[in-house]
Amino acid sequence: MRKIVLIAVILMFGVQLQAQDKNARATIEVDGVCMMCKERIEKAAIKTKGVKSAVWNVETHMLALIYDERKTTLDTIHQRVADVGHDTEKITATEEAYNSVHACCKYRDEAVVDEH
Repeated sequence: MRKIVLIAVILMFGVQLQAQDKNARATIEVDGVCMMCKERIEKAAIKTKGVKSAVWNVETHMLALIYDERKTTLDTIHQRVADVGHDTEKITATEEAYNSVHACCKYRDEAVVDEH
């Protein structure tokens, strides 16, 4: 009986350790200027399969992520954010994607940046 309990405890501990390995944390730089940008960036990241948390800071331009490494990669997240019009430290958004953002979100325009 003791052996069965001991084996059960060891198995439960092993499963718990494996569950902790799947989540990775990362921070990436993403260009943007306002709360509309924040909403768009976070939404693009969180819609990526495997992303559990995405919080973008307007002042620092840093996107803090928690994601499942078994389901996605940082490169995929960079691409998803660029697809909605925001440059990341690795990928520049296409002109078409950039032009789709609201006029107040044109972070490449110095006049817009100065207004914020």
